[in-house]
Amino acid sequence: MRLSDIQLSSLASQFVGYTELRVQQNNNTRISMLNGDLVGNSQSSQLGASARSYDKGQWGFASSADLTPDTLSSLIKSAGHNARFLASRSSKAGILLPETQFNCIHDLSTKKPRVSPQHLIEFLQAIDGYIVKACPKIKARQLMLATEDLEKRLLTSTGSDAYTLLPRAMIYVILTAENDQGEPIDLMEPICHGGVQFEDAFTAPELLFPNIDSLYQHLMNKINAVAAEAGRKTVILDSELTGILAHEAVGHTTEADLVLGGSVAGDYLGKQVASELVTMVDLAHSYNGKQLPIPLWIDDEGVEAKDVTLIEKGILKEFMHSRETAAHFGHQLTGNARAFKFSDEPLIRMRNTAILPGQDKLADMISSVEDGYYLMRSNNGQADSTSEFMFGITLGYEIKNGQLGRAINDTTISGVAFDMLKTVSMVSDELHWSCGGYCGKKQSMVVSDAGPALKCEVNIGGQ
Repeated sequence: MRLSDIQLSSLASQFVGYTELRVQQNNNTRISMLNGDLVGNSQSSQLGASARSYDKGQWGFASSADLTPDTLSSLIKSAGHNARFLASRSSKAGILLPETQFNCIHDLSTKKPRVSPQHLIEFLQAIDGYIVKACPKIKARQLMLATEDLEKRLLTSTGSDAYTLLPRAMIYVILTAENDQGEPIDLMEPICHGGVQFEDAFTAPELLFPNIDSLYQHLMNKINAVAAEAGRKTVILDSELTGILAHEAVGHTTEADLVLGGSVAGDYLGKQVASELVTMVDLAHSYNGKQLPIPLWIDDEGVEAKDVTLIEKGILKEFMHSRETAAHFGHQLTGNARAFKFSDEPLIRMRNTAILPGQDKLADMISSVEDGYYLMRSNNGQADSTSEFMFGITLGYEIKNGQLGRAINDTTISGVAFDMLKTVSMVSDELHWSCGGYCGKKQSMVVSDAGPALKCEVNIGGQ
């Protein structure tokens, strides 16, 4: 069943006060291989509807996996009842929500014939065969293919009416080797495409072979890695780490619900939080005329999605908002309220978060460092509402006298993002996007992040 065929407009007459009605289906495919053996092959689908109502500062919510007209009517009534019940027992006056309307249809599904599950397996087998041939020193290899479609149909009491289908396709490659001590050393390469389905993202296995070659070379370098020297160091953060930093350590602090919860960004609006070389944005659907990995034209409150300039030339400029927080702060709507499943309430979430590129060449940035590190990959990271962060580093190299040196062992970097960003002295002129993971904030969410390479100072762990 295509959600675009579902007619919701007849239910609008049942809305009382501010109300949202959303029908949503999430479709997923997961295929895994280990050393050439198929170890996982699954498909899943979650389909249902939810309604949410607002009354005097209180929200009511109801959801169901049943899509019959009677159930949809019941959801609308239950959400309204829940909101009024909570409002009757609260002294909170509440605020009026902005009454904006936006209608759109954005179906990003492929126009090509859909491939079979067998084709997906054979695609992975072709990659696995190349690894066996081209990477003779590995001890183990893992491959995972994942596809995901988020399909939504939305109707609101403000008049917003939308249908969207947001797909994603990903292949993950993990190679494992051994060092001279017989210890396992591994690296992962995520190859991810957002805003397109598998048929448009991955047309031929051989197009991924250069990614395999690069991953294998870095792994061979890592076999002879040395420990980093602990302390505060000058580093070049490659784009993957810059993107993670933008999302985890800065982005979350500027989500308005977390600002209301005490995020440090609440004290910094209009103040300098970074070098004037740093501009950071949460983008809606396009940048420089190109579609972004997680393109959103409308959020799950029926608000048009707009770009948000979080930091402009080092100054904290804006927060990301829902209807309620925009009204609370007196700010413009941004369209950041998103729900991952039909049974989830919309929360303020990032979309495509990036530090924008500068004017410097990566080679010049590396040559400017006398003694430091070039940090390229991370396997995990966390940050809190003060912007204090700690990230694991799985791939990095020494920089000695302006030249790349030996690979370094797995380590960590840490600091306070708003302090660290003030040390940025060079910003590369390239922007690279990553969209292979999920953001966790009470519920999962598909997001992307990006950045140029940054020259800055950070605390790095040692042996």
